[in-house]
Formats: sequence, C-alpha cells, structure tokens
Amino acid sequence: MAVSSSLRHFAVMTCLAAYTFAASAAWAQSGNGKPPEAQPKTPAESAKESQRKVDEIAEAATALPGTAGHPECVWLGRRVVGLLWRDDLDTAFRHLDLYDRFACPSAHVQATFRCLIRQGNFDPKAQETLNGRVHACWLNPALTPTPQTDAQAPAAPAAPAAGTPARQ
Repeated sequence: MAVSSSLRHFAVMTCLAAYTFAASAAWAQSGNGKPPEAQPKTPAESAKESQRKVDEIAEAATALPGTAGHPECVWLGRRVVGLLWRDDLDTAFRHLDLYDRFACPSAHVQATFRCLIRQGNFDPKAQETLNGRVHACWLNPALTPTPQTDAQAPAAPAAPAAGTPARQ
C-alpha cells in the first residue's frame, strides 16, 4: 500500500511539474499581453488627416450630382465598398442598411464596387491604396482600369516548348 501511495504521489507531482512548465512557456511567449503600440500622432498630423477627409467629402459633394454627393452618403458608401472589398460582408450589410436609411442611391455603391473590382488587385497591406481607389471610384465609377506594374501583374503562363502540342 505504501508503494502505491508513493507512486500516486510521484505521478501527481510529475503532472503538476509538466503543467507548470507548459504554462510558464506559454506565458513567456505571450509577452506582456498587450499589442505593440503605434506611435501616437502629433496634433498637427491628426489635424492634417482630418482636414484631408473633410476635403475629400467636399470634393465628392461638388463632383457628384444628387444624393450620392451628400456627406453621409459619401462616408457610408465608401465604407461599404471598402468592407465589401475586404470580404467583411456582415459589417458591410449593416452599413448598407444605414446607407439606405439616409436615402442614398444604392446603384452608386454597386457602380463603385464594380469600378474597384475592375481596377484589379493591389498590395493589401497598403491601406491608403484601398482608400484612394475607393475614393477615385466613388467620384467616377466609370474610371478605366489602371495598367498594372510588373509587381502587380500576374505571372504569365509559360509558353509550351517547341515540339510539344498545346493542350486544349
């Protein structure tokens, strides 16, 4: 009976040590639990960005006839198109409900998203690229696609070697 008790005690202590080691390793990898902080913007940078957004909405109001140029339609519509591009459909549909509630033209969202798709892929890490393209397409949904650079162009399929028949 004494051997069984000491064996059980040894097994419990071994499990406890393994659990403690695993927990400490996970704790060490997680760091302090906070995401790395971005550099805070200076008041001048914040004011400049805020003014840029106001200027973009004012530009849309002068360039677009009807309700598509209203500030609330521009703001919500551009968000809807950006969310659709990022495949966040649930949030996009919630924003689209608000867009419709303000009596904004849903056809303009469709035309803008079509324009964005025709523009093709771009660097997904460059957020300003998406916002700039959405804004350009919002102002002119008939915008022609921009030519791709070598970095953006998909790889061309290799030509078949001489003497080998092409697949059909």
